[in-house]
Amino acid sequence: MQSFDLDKTDISKIKAALSGDDEQLKVILGEYHASEIAILFESLSKEDKQRIINLLDVEIASEVISEMHEESHPEELLLQLHPDKRTEIVEELDYDDATDIISQLEEHEQKEILADLSEDDASSIRNLLSYHEETAGGLMNTEFIRVNLNLTKKDAIEEIIRQSEEIEEFYTIFVVDDDNVFHGIVSLKDIIKAKGNVKITELVKAEVAWVYPDTDQEEVARLISQYNITSIPVLDKEMKLLGRVTFDDVIDVLEDENTEDILKISGVSEDEELSGNWLEAVKSRLPWLILNLGTAFLASSVVRHYDDTIKLITILPAYMTIIAGMGGNAATQALAVTVRRISLYDLTDSQAYRTVLKEFTVGLINGACTGAIVFIVALYFDSNPMLGLVIFLAMTGNLLIAGITGAGIPLALKRIGIDPAIASSIIITTFTDVFGFLLLLGLASHLLL
Repeated sequence: MQSFDLDKTDISKIKAALSGDDEQLKVILGEYHASEIAILFESLSKEDKQRIINLLDVEIASEVISEMHEESHPEELLLQLHPDKRTEIVEELDYDDATDIISQLEEHEQKEILADLSEDDASSIRNLLSYHEETAGGLMNTEFIRVNLNLTKKDAIEEIIRQSEEIEEFYTIFVVDDDNVFHGIVSLKDIIKAKGNVKITELVKAEVAWVYPDTDQEEVARLISQYNITSIPVLDKEMKLLGRVTFDDVIDVLEDENTEDILKISGVSEDEELSGNWLEAVKSRLPWLILNLGTAFLASSVVRHYDDTIKLITILPAYMTIIAGMGGNAATQALAVTVRRISLYDLTDSQAYRTVLKEFTVGLINGACTGAIVFIVALYFDSNPMLGLVIFLAMTGNLLIAGITGAGIPLALKRIGIDPAIASSIIITTFTDVFGFLLLLGLASHLLL
């Protein structure tokens, strides 16, 4: 299928087809991949989505629903469908995808859907629903290929062929014993290349990464990325194989976690949906703005304290905005890098110390460089070397503080168990504003008056 970017033309094309008969609409839909239809759904009404899903083959319809973004609420669309169509779609979905969607429904709605499924499918989904959605158990799929370590090459290949009929895709073959205890993995390539009578136990790779069901999803993503693997086994406390988490699930996790961190650093609640309405946005953002307003009054009190200095040196307010703005930007840079390091690595005390030391050095150098530029500008426009010196020292000092706080505050919050992305930006802005004004006005009071 040819790859292309979706635009308003595609939306108009689908909407035009929706005004025609079902056969015409079905032909138009055939030009799009399931993931593209899922994107187009963001611009369509509930009724139009329902009509399209009912027209699509079950396999394509299930793929469209699984590709829909969480904020498009695929669970609501699923609930609107006729029970027979809904059941066919759920049974076509991978267990992990079905669980993700059904978990967003009320308990009585979940029971309604599960009651129509086969006992095996319903049992598997109920089991997955028992795990927290942000853990390996919540991400894992219980459909996978496993072979007994005592099988020969010939028997193993026959077993893989038999199991693969029920599985759409598989990347890794898991090796277990008679009690389903995990012993490692084996590649299909190694099995095919092996000699005729060799047993799987001679081919198994035992030293592999694995996780428990309650392992946090970020740790799962880190392990898959670190070891460059396509899937990772999920084991219980007795080392029995429960399921697998695949790299495509991890991609979604990383996207969600990165979005969450960006929103938090920006002072936006993670509960705000990107496609939400204005009322949801106000509820999400206003509390953070009110908190920020409170810290702004603290910076304002510093300015009030030096009111006499400002009246005597009227040019100072022009440089106050520069000092505070540069400090805020430098702190945001240090904060972004540090939060990202925290999310990717479990920093030791020495690594945390080196992180702060690095940002201290960066802040000192950047502060001196930018301070020198402002010194030259002040000297050129105001012809006052001492004013230039005050601005240079204030700029250097504030960027130094920005570097230390930008790295130190998120690390300190992490140490005491608070998400560093939530409160760091507001605390850091307060530091850079207060110390920026304090340095500039305090130095001006002592050196220029």
